[in-house]
Amino acid sequence: MSRICMIGTGYVGLVSGACLADFGHEVWCVDIDAQRIADLKKNIMPIYEPGLEDLVRKNVADGRLFFTTSLAEGMEHGDVIFIAVQTPMSETGEADLTHVLKVAEDIGRTMTRPHVVVTKSTVPVGTSRRVRETIAAAQREPIPFYLASNPEFLREGSSIEDFMRPDRVVIGTDSPEAEKAMREIYRPLYLLETPIVHGSIETAELIKYASNAFLAVKISFINEIALLADAVGADVATIARAMGLDRRIGPKFLHAGLGYGGSCLPKDTNAIVHIARQAGTRMSIVEAAIAVNAKLPEVAMAKARELLPDLSGKTVALLGLSFKPNTDDIRDAPSRKLVAMLRDAGATLRVHDPVAMDNFRRVEPDLVYCDGPYDAAGGADLAVLVTEWNQYRQLDLERLGAAMNGRRFLDCRNVYDHGMMAEHGFDYRCFGRTRS
Repeated sequence: MSRICMIGTGYVGLVSGACLADFGHEVWCVDIDAQRIADLKKNIMPIYEPGLEDLVRKNVADGRLFFTTSLAEGMEHGDVIFIAVQTPMSETGEADLTHVLKVAEDIGRTMTRPHVVVTKSTVPVGTSRRVRETIAAAQREPIPFYLASNPEFLREGSSIEDFMRPDRVVIGTDSPEAEKAMREIYRPLYLLETPIVHGSIETAELIKYASNAFLAVKISFINEIALLADAVGADVATIARAMGLDRRIGPKFLHAGLGYGGSCLPKDTNAIVHIARQAGTRMSIVEAAIAVNAKLPEVAMAKARELLPDLSGKTVALLGLSFKPNTDDIRDAPSRKLVAMLRDAGATLRVHDPVAMDNFRRVEPDLVYCDGPYDAAGGADLAVLVTEWNQYRQLDLERLGAAMNGRRFLDCRNVYDHGMMAEHGFDYRCFGRTRS
């Protein structure tokens, strides 16, 4: 059993801490947000993630998972310290390391014995060197410590499964002491024969950005194919399926629609572009992927105007606000750009999302928030499916149409097909699929 201090109880820190506790380790989760820690002690989750509440409750009850606002208490109990705080995108596109370096300073000031310090946050190449310098400068007296980089690859909505049964674990270390500690922490996954990729700290730092940038490129590529399919009368769904059957390509991330959002891909693609510029080179393909993704809400607006040329004074129902299903995360969600454009066009917006409405209300308080999809559709001149929640995949189309003021439906996630919608009298638009 390892003794772990997890600094940060956001998405990455809380999920990682709970899962490591479930591996059998003792984990102390530290956060400066006193209300968040008080809520966690009452088993009130700060984020929506399937299975997380039960996992936290179980490991707290079993005496392996603890929550505190005291870094000193966490470090007293933890031999390995994980930094899992936010690295948001700055105005210039680079990763903002303010929180990481502040934690490093606090670690140095609090350290009374040797520790392994692990960067779990997504950080640019060279950050661990800055963490080392910051810790050493803050120490009251020289105390040895060891560094590791252990980037996360958690998908919101399926993060617990991703942590427990990952495709791979990436570990970068600078010493035998750090490597030994990390091997012990992930020993349960060695037993499952999970691939463990070892490398230098710099290599580990870059792997996360390289992976996310490639996924973003894949998403933007299929969305460009969807635009071409619209132009020439082809079907992007069939194209994507055929491409995905090629084992060199694979089927994942080939779903045309509104593109990517959330806390990782927008931030990490911009960060790797900035890293490349600082290194004197360019990530031209990634830059193109970012540009394609940024235009997709405009494509959706153009399709909305095909259905309803004059949006002024009209009512639009939006189904889904989170950037993807099974999360309440609205960071860089396409819905936010779509809301802004529809409102600028003079439309009234009625919206629904199974879990993200509270978060959305904080940034858009003046929308009409509804109890369900049929409530949102009430009196709407146009319905727009934004997030492919399961609740929206089998809508009662007759009930939906009866609630609306005209049967117009924009499917931004290609959930339905033209034939089905036509049978129920809908004028229907989607992304990259011919009418049938």
